[in-house]
Amino acid sequence: MMRLLDNVEYRRVESSEDLEAVARVRYKAYDPIGMAPKTGSVLIDDADFAPNAHVIGIYYEENLVSTIRIHHVTQRHPTGMATTYFKDVMDPLLDAGRTFIDPVRFAADPEILRQLPGIPYLTLRVATMATDFFGADYCLSVVKPNHKAFYQRVFNSKPLIEPRHIMPYDITVGLYGSDAHKELQGIYRRFPFFNSEAFERRMMFAPASEMGSPVLTVRPTARLAQARVH
Repeated sequence: MMRLLDNVEYRRVESSEDLEAVARVRYKAYDPIGMAPKTGSVLIDDADFAPNAHVIGIYYEENLVSTIRIHHVTQRHPTGMATTYFKDVMDPLLDAGRTFIDPVRFAADPEILRQLPGIPYLTLRVATMATDFFGADYCLSVVKPNHKAFYQRVFNSKPLIEPRHIMPYDITVGLYGSDAHKELQGIYRRFPFFNSEAFERRMMFAPASEMGSPVLTVRPTARLAQARVH
């Protein structure tokens, strides 16, 4: 995984051109499983432009291979898939001051995925980075029940409520949460490639106004972080 990570870079998706490329990857990923829209388009939606949204592209050898959208969900900025479809669960937690990372819209090019099956891990690395950067209480997973074993294994995620059917996707999903205060350091020990240096996380998620110059690409720092641990 570390060797694969050496050939990966992350990019903040902010331009219309990059968003179009993200939409193409989403379509490639969703169409084979029946989740791509048949009419109109929901591949890029209003939530991509929410003030708490961070759309990230993962590039392998300079080609976009996967993407994920992160929402930093707080009482002030509640936009996220979890708050949209599990409002009854999320609202009391937000009222109590809890904060969340809600990673959704995970999509990987199926052709690349067959060649590089480790790409999902390096895509979800963005979620741990965001959890660390924002100091969130929980990292959420809104996923189909048949995917819950993966998130339980990687993040030790726990179900927060029974799965429910949602539209317009016409699928059943569950809401799972990983307690960052208990789990994050253990995740880093089990999966060192999830780790990162503070400056990488800042380049990925800090407001553009704080960066001084546009962030073009972000190189992974997992090796540096792992060396520091040892």
